Amino acid sequence: MTPALLAIACLLAVTLGYVTRCAASPFGTCRTCHGMGHQTRTDRKGRLKRGKDCRRCQATGKRIRVGRWLYNRASRTYRAGTR
Repeated sequence: MTPALLAIACLLAVTLGYVTRCAASPFGTCRTCHGMGHQTRTDRKGRLKRGKDCRRCQATGKRIRVGRWLYNRASRTYRAGTR
């Protein structure tokens, strides 16, 4: 197998894997708060306490995946254009 065919096969496998993941689980954990929904802070004694709610995920801890967002946008545009 030539290196070009091997690279194409690897890219195809990665792409199909990501599409399957987006279809099975459209939401992933937030990269800012790591799925907790808030930041953790420490007080003056060094103990952990709850910080502010995460602005990126609105304190849910979940964010929509990029592939699913693109799919939703494309399907919404297609539906709007065929009516």
